[in-house]
Amino acid sequence: MSPLAVFIADDEQPARERLKELLADIAHELPTRVVGEARNGVEAVEQLPGSAARVLLLDIEMPGMGGLEVARHLAALPGAPSIVFVTAHDRHAVEAFELHALDYLMKPVRASRLAAALRRAAASPAPARERLARAATAARQYFSVAERNRIVLVPVREVIYFKAELKYVTLRTRAGEHLIEEPLVMLEREFAEHYVRIHRNCLVARAALRSFERAGGGDDEPRWNVVLDGIVERLPVSRRQWPLVKELVTEGRQ
Repeated sequence: MSPLAVFIADDEQPARERLKELLADIAHELPTRVVGEARNGVEAVEQLPGSAARVLLLDIEMPGMGGLEVARHLAALPGAPSIVFVTAHDRHAVEAFELHALDYLMKPVRASRLAAALRRAAASPAPARERLARAATAARQYFSVAERNRIVLVPVREVIYFKAELKYVTLRTRAGEHLIEEPLVMLEREFAEHYVRIHRNCLVARAALRSFERAGGGDDEPRWNVVLDGIVERLPVSRRQWPLVKELVTEGRQ
């Protein structure tokens, strides 16, 4: 049996060392080799694609980017690894994982449980992004774009607007544009606190709203565009959304 390639992501070094010790303990029944380690979620997303890992042992609670968000980003990769989440949470906190059929290990991890979880993971496909999204309890901190077997992370705080075009959504930052395949309505729901709909096909960052300017139309029905911080492009506001957008811009000036 060829060793199972395993990647470990946990922000605590003792926890990573403990998992490696357990992997050594079960080597007689399930040979493995550790092909990489990460101390946080960003490192995991950056390093795992080139590791050839088949299974990822992933801590749920990590600073900056938690395990569920890491898993959602990795799900975009071709040949994404199967995932076993590792958590110190109590039973109530992991109900979402059971509900969405996501495998997990409770800390302190036991060797027999680890071996069983690795066997299941090795025989199962990576969890679908939709399942991971439904299990998430917090909005993401990053968007991910898969490019040539690597993942480019775009911080949510840098996105000025989302615009839906056919099956893709363009996310715009001051530095440029990226295409993602996510429904605008789901983005609106996940990031309602930070983005507002200005048109049926566009969400903009509330913090980027600076002013508005007239875009034409008759005296009775003028049309308006929003002026956004950091970009020259002007975006049209629908008649339906105009009262809300006007209120937000006016509040921002006070």
